[in-house]
Amino acid sequence: MKLKRKIAEFTGKNKGPLFLCVAGMHGNEHAGIKAIELMQMMLEVEPITNPEFEFNGRFVGMVGNVKASKKDVRFLVKDINRQWNYQNLDRIFHTPEKDLDPEDQEVKELWVAVNMEIQAYQPELLVFLDLHTTSAYGGIYSITPEDPESIQVAQAITAPVVRGLLEGVSGTTLHFFNTKNLGVKTISICFESGQHAEALSINRAIAAIVSCMKAVGSVKSSDVENQHDNILSEYSTNLPKVTKVVYHHPITSADEFVMKPGYTNFQPIKKSEHLADDKRGKVLSPMDGRILMPLYQKLGSDGFFIVQDC
Repeated sequence: MKLKRKIAEFTGKNKGPLFLCVAGMHGNEHAGIKAIELMQMMLEVEPITNPEFEFNGRFVGMVGNVKASKKDVRFLVKDINRQWNYQNLDRIFHTPEKDLDPEDQEVKELWVAVNMEIQAYQPELLVFLDLHTTSAYGGIYSITPEDPESIQVAQAITAPVVRGLLEGVSGTTLHFFNTKNLGVKTISICFESGQHAEALSINRAIAAIVSCMKAVGSVKSSDVENQHDNILSEYSTNLPKVTKVVYHHPITSADEFVMKPGYTNFQPIKKSEHLADDKRGKVLSPMDGRILMPLYQKLGSDGFFIVQDC
């Protein structure tokens, strides 16, 4: 796969938000990359088919982990989406390039690229949308920090909003790509569009991008086809609008963790239900709730999460 860091850019005639969309933060998640490429084509064609179309701001699409994406693996040495903190960035920028591992290099290059876009466009608002997929099938959803603006925009995407997940992990883009660290008002959202290999994950990622653009004023509602909202609402049928993470099951490779087959995102589970096995024996659910992100891939540090409806 031939990939570069920046895979899309489109600047409207009117000043507006800098809409930065990142995909492939995990190298085995290609749906978001394809969605960004298709979004670029849609933005280029729209003014031709709809002369009244106006885009406010600038859209930029980037690949998060280029090296891992080329090899179709989650990561090469370590999870890039657990590396975002000032202590780690300081270490990376004070280490000779030859001594950096592949993910260190990716963090450095992505951080520089993002800041270059901000400096070049000088936006009053940055919208950061991080596109992902999961190893399990089931519902789509958004993850946000706890700031009201990000939550409000995430709710405009017709999919469940998962709150509290950032309390169970550290070093993600949502922890770091914010107003304080970027020096410009920032709305940050992570959108999970479905299972890695599911073709519709691409369509749902496109729909999420469009919904976010509409919510922040990059495009007018009158220029957006209803099919985008329909794609998301149909897949979110019977799912809660807002859930909160109440349990996180972290793992390491030494645990020999194996998820029981067949679980899907948001599937109801009962207390003491046999969810997985590890070297210590059965892994039982500590409570009633819904399972989220059950691990069905070799690499990963999260066995599963449990959420409860708000």
